Amino acid sequence: MDRRSQRACLADNYLIDLKAAIIVDVEATRAIRQAEVGAARTMIERTEDRLGLCPERLAADSAYGSAEMLGWLVNEHAIEPHIPVFDKSARDDGTFSREDFAYDQEHDLYICPAGEVLSSTGTLVNDGATLLYRASKYDCDACELKPRCCPKMPARKVPRSIHEQARDVARDISKTDAYVRSRRERKKIEMLFAHLKRILRLDRLRLRGPFGAQDEFLLAATAQNLRKLAKLIPLPVPTPA
Repeated sequence: MDRRSQRACLADNYLIDLKAAIIVDVEATRAIRQAEVGAARTMIERTEDRLGLCPERLAADSAYGSAEMLGWLVNEHAIEPHIPVFDKSARDDGTFSREDFAYDQEHDLYICPAGEVLSSTGTLVNDGATLLYRASKYDCDACELKPRCCPKMPARKVPRSIHEQARDVARDISKTDAYVRSRRERKKIEMLFAHLKRILRLDRLRLRGPFGAQDEFLLAATAQNLRKLAKLIPLPVPTPA
């Protein structure tokens, strides 16, 4: 799965069979991350509906590594996300990051580096996408690690996405050999987009609007697939003179 901008406002999105380097579906979108991620969902669902194909894995760049997208892949479609997790939880001020807190899935709570518990009330925040786990102010006031944990707050709180389990799945996959192979195989996508621009000369669109862009991208993908299929046809054996 990948995308490339063709104009300042439009992008070409491909869903590709990495093993055969065949383009399975095409979607034109605005050149913004939210639209491109939405295109990935559209193409996966459309391919399953029309062709009966559902991928076992999806390799893509970090633009597709949002919590919501990973949750959609893992929980709703059982697709392995070979995608870097989009994560901004790391801190650069020397204080503890979220990864320094151990999550206890059985009891649904976090354990801080000092061994104290952070629990959640179950109230969702950030448009219903996040739970907040809070430590006791009593525990934090008496903790010798407070300067490294929450020096400017009365008590530490740790946000956890409702899709965090899917994010953990993606993190675990990123440590496997299969993930390394997926990253290597994504070079086939780069080659297709290079061919699109350099050989097919589709660095500029001729038709106007999203429907025109969709038609041009679809025709270009068809030409690329036919070129690929032509190479698979065995050459005839020359007959002796």
